[in-house]
Amino acid sequence: MRRLPLTALRSLARRVSSDPVVVLHRDRRIVSGGRCDVRNGFLRQFSSINERGRNSLDDISLEEEAEKKAGWLLKLIFVGTAGLVGYEFFPYMGENLLQQSISLLHVKDPLFKRMGASRLARFAVDDERRMKVVEMGGAQELLNMLEGAKDDKTRKQALKALIALSHSDEAAEFLHQAGATAIVSSISNSSEYAEVEEYRSSLLQRFKELTHEV
Repeated sequence: MRRLPLTALRSLARRVSSDPVVVLHRDRRIVSGGRCDVRNGFLRQFSSINERGRNSLDDISLEEEAEKKAGWLLKLIFVGTAGLVGYEFFPYMGENLLQQSISLLHVKDPLFKRMGASRLARFAVDDERRMKVVEMGGAQELLNMLEGAKDDKTRKQALKALIALSHSDEAAEFLHQAGATAIVSSISNSSEYAEVEEYRSSLLQRFKELTHEV
């Protein structure tokens, strides 16, 4: 077989490289490759954005779930603390714990309000401590709690704490002057908690005694 000279091979290579069909085929492959690169890049970018979107939604869901669990955990901690500390040391707690108990009455959740009122009722074991609750604003907050209560369970706990305070003449006088008679009188009987009517009647009788003493 005859071998072509080197110069002939080079000439043939130039003609082939400049052939329109070859160029078209080559360019089409390049363009096609470019399109593939662009398409693949777009898909990767879209996939990345989509993944970030899913992650953001997952993060939000996790945060919401954690918030709910943390909320219930916080409630359980408060309940446990109130149960453990309350019966043993609440009558002897300092001003910080007393203020924390009063602060619970500001929380919108009725559960926290009831816990705060329960703590104050256990704290008010003598006239000095009862007046301490009055001086720190606890008596007024209990009246606000009673007036704004939406359920009998919350009303019962507020009335119970007010009963504990009313054993002090000074505290009872403060409650009377603060309009407690009208607030307590407006409370209706409870079909679920008989204590509501019992506490209500006791408080009204206490305020009546104060009026007679004056």
